[in-house]
Amino acid sequence: MRRYKRTLAAAALATTVVTGTAGWASGSAQRAVTGPPAGSAAWRADGSLGRALPDPATASPARVARFFAALPSRQRQDLIRRHPLVVGNLDGVPVALRYEANALAVRAEHNPRYERLAEPGRQILAFDPRGRGQVAEVYGDLTTARRVSVVVPGSDIDAATFDRTKDPYGAPAGMAASLRAATGNRTAVIAWAGYTTPVGVGPDAATGDLAQAGAGRLARFTRGLAAAGVKEPVLFCHSYGSVVCGLAAHEVNASDIVVFGSPGMRADDVADLHTDARVWAAKDPSDWISKVPNVEFAGLGHGKDPTDPDFGARRVSAGDARGHTGYFAPGTESLRTFAAIAAGEITRGEVTRGEVR
Repeated sequence: MRRYKRTLAAAALATTVVTGTAGWASGSAQRAVTGPPAGSAAWRADGSLGRALPDPATASPARVARFFAALPSRQRQDLIRRHPLVVGNLDGVPVALRYEANALAVRAEHNPRYERLAEPGRQILAFDPRGRGQVAEVYGDLTTARRVSVVVPGSDIDAATFDRTKDPYGAPAGMAASLRAATGNRTAVIAWAGYTTPVGVGPDAATGDLAQAGAGRLARFTRGLAAAGVKEPVLFCHSYGSVVCGLAAHEVNASDIVVFGSPGMRADDVADLHTDARVWAAKDPSDWISKVPNVEFAGLGHGKDPTDPDFGARRVSAGDARGHTGYFAPGTESLRTFAAIAAGEITRGEVTRGEVR
């Protein structure tokens, strides 16, 4: 009987995806951008230092950090000039060097879609022009902040929509800026659009292939932060981004994982995530994601709703948020609680189960 019900739920989900009901829209198939940064072949061939440079495909972030720590300033600058895309996207490279390298890389593209990213004062921690483009930007001082957060977005996010002004709280830049402001600018927040997201909410969004590719990139990214001396972050994972965080949970470097507007984390409960991080979940009553069946069957769907009490996450009140992208809107209960989590104001012993306001 249980299998029969799961089959019916999977069929309902498939119908939802195909017909575009319940807020789902048709989407085009995407090919995930994976592997080492663009320009890695030229980096490997570079013998200017008289020795091999760390292989971007195999060197750990810790190994990369040790390599750069041993270089004199002149050699660091030479590598930035010769290989900005590699230095700017290689996890483990010191944060300030990544900012400098990515500023060069963005300007070198001469592409109108990246003009805003090239504005003075922006701290671009990652920039990959391949595919639809991937970006990570830092709000605050990442190297001195005592508390750090990373925003992981969902569908339809790329270099062009990363910092959109329409519906800003559904874009990583808008979410990150709002979160940092809500903490009184006491934290650093990274808007991380570092994986290939689904376009629309069609078959790509209903399966886990892009999330699996993104999970590996997210795990390495957080290891790179640790290697660069950055504090263990809190992950804020929206919509399909919560699938990425669920698949990365067992190897990601994070103190907390906060999911909101989630279709599921590809797990039956918190224990199934195999993480020591605290797990939080929020969903507002008007979010259309509630109409998507919470099932995972034959590769379709993402499993149990993380706000289900049986899942075991700490539930965050989101009663006054509006729609699928309203969780970071100023003045909402969800944003106030998110800010408290980001600032470390809710201790491990303060909450076990139930709803947090």
